[in-house]
Amino acid sequence: MTERRPIAARGSGWAQAAARWLATTSVTPNQISASSMLFAALALGCFWLTFPAPPGVAAALLIGAALFCQLRLVANLLDGMVALEGGKGGPTGPFWNEAPDRVADVLILAGLGLAAGPLWLGCLAGALAVGTAYIRELGRAEGLPADFCGPMAKPHRMAAVTAGCVAGAVEALLWGSTLALTITLWLVALGTAATGLRRALRLIRGLSLPREPGR
Repeated sequence: MTERRPIAARGSGWAQAAARWLATTSVTPNQISASSMLFAALALGCFWLTFPAPPGVAAALLIGAALFCQLRLVANLLDGMVALEGGKGGPTGPFWNEAPDRVADVLILAGLGLAAGPLWLGCLAGALAVGTAYIRELGRAEGLPADFCGPMAKPHRMAAVTAGCVAGAVEALLWGSTLALTITLWLVALGTAATGLRRALRLIRGLSLPREPGR
């Protein structure tokens, strides 16, 4: 069985109920995985329209972006639950489990860059997010356990972006500025870079340890 990211919400009543219901429908885990890209694109749209919108509209758009970031995580949670607990997994599941996430990361973080101002920083944060996932999957391909360590793994990134959007909404209403979004983007970019470096070092250490023949 594919290693799974430890998520506390997986055991919650609402997640279990939602997964059971989805398992009874014609919706496939791959379609749920793909929906994360739709939510990320909607978040990008909200970010893109945020400024120079009027303060009230900007605040509403930032709250919308925060909501879509969380819906992206819900899709990430339910796809695996429907596939495994619901028994609807398929041979192409590993692709759909990973590829839409990489697209979603870039869309959301580039969008945050659009809203905050430094688009280049948003694109860089997106590239770093893709890099951290690559290092994790490289380790798994080499027979090592999947490394979901932080400090800025996917759930941490989305939590930071969500909190930054809420703070940015308040700031937009009060002052019409984007300092909270810019600070959030820097924190995500630097934290993701640190995560990639940490995973790389852990991967090198793991590859250096003696392993069974053939692994």
